[in-house]
Amino acid sequence: MPDILLHDIVAALGGELHGDDNTRIDSLAPLDSAGPGALSFVSHPKYRQGLAICKASCVIVPPDLKDTALARGPCIVSDAPYLYFARLTQWWRKAMDAQRAPLGRQGGVHPTAVVDASAQVHPSATVGPLCVVERGARIGALSQLRARVTVGEDCKIGERCLLHSGVVIGADGFGFAPDGDRWEKIEQLGAVAIGDDVEIGANTCIDRGALQDTVIEDGVKLDNLIQVGHNVRIGRNTAIAGCAGIAGSAVIGPQCTIGGGAIVLGHLEIAAHVHISAGTLVSKSISKPGHYTGIFPLDDNASWERNAASLKQLHRLRERIKQLESDVKK
Repeated sequence: MPDILLHDIVAALGGELHGDDNTRIDSLAPLDSAGPGALSFVSHPKYRQGLAICKASCVIVPPDLKDTALARGPCIVSDAPYLYFARLTQWWRKAMDAQRAPLGRQGGVHPTAVVDASAQVHPSATVGPLCVVERGARIGALSQLRARVTVGEDCKIGERCLLHSGVVIGADGFGFAPDGDRWEKIEQLGAVAIGDDVEIGANTCIDRGALQDTVIEDGVKLDNLIQVGHNVRIGRNTAIAGCAGIAGSAVIGPQCTIGGGAIVLGHLEIAAHVHISAGTLVSKSISKPGHYTGIFPLDDNASWERNAASLKQLHRLRERIKQLESDVKK
């Protein structure tokens, strides 16, 4: 475990420390399970009661929870505790890796990985066990490919990217032309271009473009088990949660969020700063920033079927009401 003092953390990350700066921290933990030696955080007043009884050696809190935190022990006050904690986890990881040297991430290609002779892997990049990097692919500086990642031919990964286990970059997009009762394959001649500081979760698949590249811009964060179709473009710093599906040629703007299990149909355009709720089906383009939801409420099955049947009648009822209003005016 890292041998860390509160002084070390505040010196690296800032914040307003109250309490003994020589307090030793040996772990990071959630508020409800943190014990002596742990550092936790709380960002919302609704957790005030939990904060009061928390046993952590120190808690990161916003200014309005300072007094509650001080009543129980040391605290670090920050205007953005959740962001502070996120940066703390990064700092903590580096501290752990430094103590684990030479087992820390040093860059290089694992002996079981297969890298084509024409591929370019930056010396500071890490290619993990059983990865495959195909012909003409490029892996940028300080990027990490965890176990069993596949990067298809001519695909590009920018700098400081993290691809978790099982990610597939550059499989063929789903393109077939009907020929009577059979399908004729459309060769996928584009690739995938991924920018800098992108993180892609386990078993997520990003298909290569048909003629032009599928593009994932800088700072995008993708969760596990996401399907990104061919020729999709995802704008800077957009974040998409697990099991979402983005169909071919959709364009998603920068600074968007898409909830888990959401579906975006093909050839649609979504503006910047659009936030889509989990489970939503996006069936038309969205041109204005905002929060959008399209979920039929959960109910017991019998009630759900009755409501669904009623929905099918809404257009007919609307037309009848319009006719009645017209008759009344006459």
